[in-house]
This record gives sequence, structure tokens and C-alpha cells, in this order.
Amino acid sequence: MKLFQIAGALIISSMVITGTDLQAQNTAKSMTAAKKDERPSPPMVAKTNVGGNLEIAITYSAPAAKGRKIYGDLVAFDQVWRTGANETTTIEVSRDSKIAGNGLKKGRYALFTIPGEKEWTIIVNTDADGWGAYKYNKEKDVFRFNVAPSKSSKFYERFTVEITEEGQISLNWENTTVSFNIY
Repeated sequence: MKLFQIAGALIISSMVITGTDLQAQNTAKSMTAAKKDERPSPPMVAKTNVGGNLEIAITYSAPAAKGRKIYGDLVAFDQVWRTGANETTTIEVSRDSKIAGNGLKKGRYALFTIPGEKEWTIIVNTDADGWGAYKYNKEKDVFRFNVAPSKSSKFYERFTVEITEEGQISLNWENTTVSFNIY
């Protein structure tokens, strides 16, 4: 690829990009980011460092309860859920780690769940760039494990992910908490 500068325009091979074009692209990116923040389920990131050497980031969108019954109604029992709203929820780890005793290589993964009345299935999957769980493919699962939900100590109007410095990940919404450990 060759770069040329002619009369204030940058020419890359046969493409011409002007300063105005670049400004328009940057404005479009800024508007897209602003629109995400204005969604009814805004984007969120739960991030922490566990043990001083494991960075964890969970990126999700936070829907609100708005007086609705959540589990078993808005979020169906026994069906794969994106674990939030909008884009697929992701978990990123800075080094090889373990979740609930299952080995996980450094990288970024989808975090799906299957809520149940008495048990949830937590799914770590390689397809981290989807929208929701519409194209969920079980064959791309890294692993699954089951945990029991519990009644939360407080009401969570918005779906909220919390990560402690000890490595406990909690998925909270309405009166329900589902927790598991990463190390």
C-alpha cells in the first residue's frame, strides 16, 4: 500500500480520504457511542483485578425491571439468555484462569446463561461478537456449569454485574443473585 499527500488529501492506493471525510467518520463514531448511552438498557462494564494479576472485565447492557416480573416471564426459564440486553454479554480475562474449576484461556468470550427456578446454567462461549443470543451455537461452548440462584440482599432495578477483588462474580436483577468464582 502506498501513501501520497496531494493538495491536503491523503491518497491510499486508489482511495482518497479528505480531512472532511475523516471528521465525518469520527462524528459518526461519537454519535453511535452517544446513542448507546441513551438506550433504555445502557452499556456497562464491571471490571476488577483479582489477586493482583488477573484483570477481569464483563461488558453488558443493563435492562431495567420497570415493575415487570423478570425471571420466568420477561426472561424465560430454561432458555438461553444473553445475560443482559442488546449485544452479547462478554467476559474478558487477562491471563489463563479458572471459573468454577473450569480452565479458561486468556481472551474474550461470550457469557450466556440459562435461568431456572432452582438452578442456572452458566455458559462461556467463543462467539463474543453477536447480538443477544439469537445465533447462540452450543458447539462453540468452552464450558458450562450450574449454580443455584439466591434471593438478593436488596432489590436491583437494573441488571447489574458485580466482581469482587476476591473473584466472586454476581449477576443481580430484581430480587435474584447468581454468583460464581473466578481465579
